[in-house]
Amino acid sequence: MSTQSPRSPQARKPAAPKAMPGQPNGPGSWKSGRWILLLLVIIGAAPIVVSYFTYYVIKPTGGSTSYGTLVEPQRPIPDSLVVTGEDGKPLKLATLRGRWLMISVDSSSCDKACATKLYFMRQIRAAQGPERERVVEVWLRTDANKVADVIQTAYPETRRLVADPAQVSAWLPADSGTNVTDHLYMVDPNGNLMMRFPKDPNPSKIKNDVTRLLKWSSIG
Repeated sequence: MSTQSPRSPQARKPAAPKAMPGQPNGPGSWKSGRWILLLLVIIGAAPIVVSYFTYYVIKPTGGSTSYGTLVEPQRPIPDSLVVTGEDGKPLKLATLRGRWLMISVDSSSCDKACATKLYFMRQIRAAQGPERERVVEVWLRTDANKVADVIQTAYPETRRLVADPAQVSAWLPADSGTNVTDHLYMVDPNGNLMMRFPKDPNPSKIKNDVTRLLKWSSIG
């Protein structure tokens, strides 16, 4: 016959309550949850990371080399850069973030070189097929003079925005010996200036760069 008291140290301890379904069961489950959350964040960010890693870190050789010059460090659209839309109303250029911007800078008179760049932008965008909706053609005009009817008719989908030329030149870099009006530029959907194309460019090579940008990035 046992002489142990119910309060004796040898008395059996009550069993730990079982965890209810859906409740964490100890510190290990919390650690597991944090790892799962981190994994989900990594998966969500992967497309952006891949696109930037490809263009900013990997330095491909041969036929994979980008034709345009990568702009480093990044130059976001200045928050102070206010342009005038075709409706005469002011808007911040940064509000166009969300899609890829292909930008040309010229006066409203639009000489032969200007018209050629507008033509290249239209054709490069059209060559992207279903992906073309991710690209917006932007003509930053350095004055508010009237645009010729023939230009407006030929490029109806090009955004014609009047911008201060000093602000534009401060934001967009030019090659040595050239002006900002000599180049085409690409801005990513996050609003960062990404690439500058050379004076008198090869439109087929620009098209290839744009195609790769759209392929490697799911943003925009």
